Amino acid sequence: MASNLKLCDLDPELNDKLKKFRKNKEKSNAAIIALIDTEARQIKEDTSIAEELQDFESPTIEEVAELLPVHQPRFVIYRNVFNHDDGRVSYPMCFIFISPSGCKPEMQMMYAGSKLHFIKETNMTKVFEVRSIEELTNDWLKNKLSFF
Repeated sequence: MASNLKLCDLDPELNDKLKKFRKNKEKSNAAIIALIDTEARQIKEDTSIAEELQDFESPTIEEVAELLPVHQPRFVIYRNVFNHDDGRVSYPMCFIFISPSGCKPEMQMMYAGSKLHFIKETNMTKVFEVRSIEELTNDWLKNKLSFF
């Protein structure tokens, strides 16, 4: 039943941007931050953060975390330059659901109820969840990606 739950639709503009993001062959870190527009009941790009992200050429996950609101959930799609221990380099795309404690329960439920639909629609395979923005560090991400 939970897999059929869809509280919010994916904004077509965000969906197009994510498709281009996935196909992009740049060899740098990059991020797209999404929020839920509660009135439109859509998952959209957080344009205020998108503007700030343009200041970074290749933002680290810690730089992305600094831009996120402390008490509001967000969906982060992050492409990371990952240097493997054997010398290989890969560019995994991660879906990170941030649901900080202290945010309104209604918001937590709306984001949690829309998360699986978003993941399914965007074909994300590396999915992580954190409860605090402080958890988003380069070491945390490296540890999570080491299992892939």
